[in-house]
Amino acid sequence: MSRQYFGTDGIRGEVGKAPITPDFMLKLGWACGRVFARNGNGGHKTVIIGKDTRVSGYMFESALEAGLVAAGVDVKLLGPMPTPAVALMTRTQNAVAGIVISASHNPFYDNGIKFFSAAGAKLPDEVELAIEAELAEDLVVVPSREIGKVVRVADAAGRYIEYCKATVPDDFSLRGLKIAVDCAHGATYHIAPSVLSELGAEVLSLGTQPDGFNINEGVGSTDTAALSALVREQGADLGIAYDGDGDRVLFVDGNGDLVDGDELLYIMASHRLARGVADAGVVGTLMSNLGLELALRELGLELVRAKVGDRYVKELMEQHGWKLGGESSGHIICADHTTTGDGIVASLQVLAALRDSGRDLATLRRGMSKCPQTMINVPVRGKVNLAEFPVVDEAVADVENRLAGRGRVLLRPSGTEPLVRVMVEGQDGAEVAALCGELAQRVEAALN
Repeated sequence: MSRQYFGTDGIRGEVGKAPITPDFMLKLGWACGRVFARNGNGGHKTVIIGKDTRVSGYMFESALEAGLVAAGVDVKLLGPMPTPAVALMTRTQNAVAGIVISASHNPFYDNGIKFFSAAGAKLPDEVELAIEAELAEDLVVVPSREIGKVVRVADAAGRYIEYCKATVPDDFSLRGLKIAVDCAHGATYHIAPSVLSELGAEVLSLGTQPDGFNINEGVGSTDTAALSALVREQGADLGIAYDGDGDRVLFVDGNGDLVDGDELLYIMASHRLARGVADAGVVGTLMSNLGLELALRELGLELVRAKVGDRYVKELMEQHGWKLGGESSGHIICADHTTTGDGIVASLQVLAALRDSGRDLATLRRGMSKCPQTMINVPVRGKVNLAEFPVVDEAVADVENRLAGRGRVLLRPSGTEPLVRVMVEGQDGAEVAALCGELAQRVEAALN
């Protein structure tokens, strides 16, 4: 069955436009409650709700809460918390599911809903389809004696801070490091600076004053210019940038130069190999830079590519039994510590690599040489099936022929936005940029 509402990472869109409306969220909460109430043993089931710092989060939190209790499910509210913290609390609070109200790296006027199973993993397809089936039914409130109750978890932030610190050895220290940290005015604003400072770092904070509207605006992992400037101006050793909901992380080195998710994966894999705990390989995605694959091969490690999306990365990690995987965007999963992408946990693993090696970030990243890669987002009017456009196939084949085995081409419809991502990668940066621009124009003409 095809999904009407669920995309690659929950349900997302512009606030006020269907389905990101209060009435839909009320019905969604009820539908989820109906499905989740069937899980586990008898008695009332509990669902965890967390959110990022968007102003619309309050509205949707209330609507989801009402729908869930109307279906006879208890609710625990975490308030603003990183997405991976919700996954953690879902497991540790014995909940049947977790819900995150967030549009991740999108601007404040977007919002969305992500879900976690009782195990802290993304929902399987059959559960998403079951929720969509319930959405087609009439909302019926359970008898008053069975209505769910709602409580707030007052110490949620403190619990998560301690959990993050526990992912590094007891004697791990960041003393002597000056770290600039950019929280994107998002869900990590009250978490990440505390984790780093409690581990001994001198912390320079950026993006830690959310007002409901400034999330991801000129800050965070989607815009690291301000962080780079802060690192250079204050002489920081490095900078760390999280996205709005805290499941992604990027770094800048002491020169202010960006270190992306592919380079972070390489650094982490190298560190694990040096410690003797590396698996046979790492899971990346179709978008992972060819340079990562070549650098890992030099270490004797394999790169296996999943479809874009953290759920697909996690699935492939589980198939291979590997503990490390992620995306160029900085969505990195350390499966020996977390069940989902966790920006703070991943950043601590990178910092551990720096500490153990005795080298700085600029030096560690040199082990991997990135191949020039250009990506252009082509706007489209809605969901498109590229297989229905033979002229697009012809355009791709033409570019591949001109690359003559010196690169690769990838076209991918976004799972969260009305875009088709056009990517060209190769050895010659000028050629790659020119071919990508040409291909993007041809794709836009064909699709629109």
